[in-house]
Amino acid sequence: MKNDITENIANPGKLEQLYRSNPADFTEAFHAVYPEINSEISAQIWYERLRNSRDEITWGGSKDWIFVGVVALYVAFFMQLPDWLSISHDFYFPRNISFIVMPGLAGFFAYKQGLSWKDIAVPFVILICSVLFINFLPNNAASDTLMLSCIHLPILIWMLVGHVYCGATFSVTSMRIEFLRFHGDLLVMSAVILLAGGLFTALTINLFGLIGIPIEDFYFRYLVVSALPSVPLLATVLVQQNPTLVSRISPVIARIFTPLVTVMLLVFLGALIYTGKDPYNDRQFLLVFNGILIGVMALLVFSVSESTKASASQFQLLALVGLAFLAIIDNGIALSAIAFRLFELGITPNRFAVLGSNLLVLLNLILVVRQLLGMFKGRKNLSDVEASMTGFLPYYALWAAIVSFVFPFVFSFQ
Repeated sequence: MKNDITENIANPGKLEQLYRSNPADFTEAFHAVYPEINSEISAQIWYERLRNSRDEITWGGSKDWIFVGVVALYVAFFMQLPDWLSISHDFYFPRNISFIVMPGLAGFFAYKQGLSWKDIAVPFVILICSVLFINFLPNNAASDTLMLSCIHLPILIWMLVGHVYCGATFSVTSMRIEFLRFHGDLLVMSAVILLAGGLFTALTINLFGLIGIPIEDFYFRYLVVSALPSVPLLATVLVQQNPTLVSRISPVIARIFTPLVTVMLLVFLGALIYTGKDPYNDRQFLLVFNGILIGVMALLVFSVSESTKASASQFQLLALVGLAFLAIIDNGIALSAIAFRLFELGITPNRFAVLGSNLLVLLNLILVVRQLLGMFKGRKNLSDVEASMTGFLPYYALWAAIVSFVFPFVFSFQ
């Protein structure tokens, strides 16, 4: 966007087109390059226009909402498809839910950025191959490799969405960190939409109940099921057109919960030692323990991306370092327990998949802590922290692809 503004500063029509395509990105990019182009009359005019613009909600163009409507119909069709074709829900949804939700997001990003078919050819081919592969796997409800493929394929598809979000330049660190930041705003906006939808649902059902018409089954089976997967796309459109709606909420959440979770983890580790709970022989406890680790890692990623958006205070950096250190300790405990179970009980698809995932997370955490400590001491800068946080994303995608496509054959579809 910055290059487009600089190159077209003497082209009013193109500047207007860039602004209307994404007002938020245009405004941010324009203010970043304004010192370089402030001698141009058109730049001065745009500066005054953007500086004095009111903080009002922008709904975007009609083409955006036509696109959203088409995707919503696509989502509703595939959500209702198993009922129309008498396909088991247990077979259909675990395999296909990510293919229902995520392609719409990728399509919207490609549409907004004007990407060509050449730019999205590789993600599109991977998407189609993934759909065919997961749906032709043997229908064995007890198969661990099938479950692992259903869990890891959404991670791979999410990475493809990130590739498209970054304008087919996922190797650029700044674009990767923007992709991570986008999720904070997306979650906040999605939560707001879901709360409003829940209120509307309760109001609608109770109003019809007053006149003796029970609509619960119809409402949830057709309306809620069809509309719910479209919430992320609706939230995406609103966030991209109105970033200021939630951009101030995400950092607040990060600042509040990072120290709280750090203290909670510290107390938890103390309680773990005090109670003598054994993660080495208690499988259910180990599963819950890994779930907690995933949540902590997600919070750490979110907190780092929000803290690097602006200058972070020493307290924020200290809280991040503490959280990352405790996450490393938790990961080490989980990793040792998984290794113990592998040597004592033998190799299974689940144990091997979790072992690889935890190793990747551990290496990523160590690198992040190293950069955070360097930043805390003044030897590193924001770009180093961002690079350490996003540098492992391709490795997560590669491991997800290996678990999804290779494990079923290696372990004979067990």
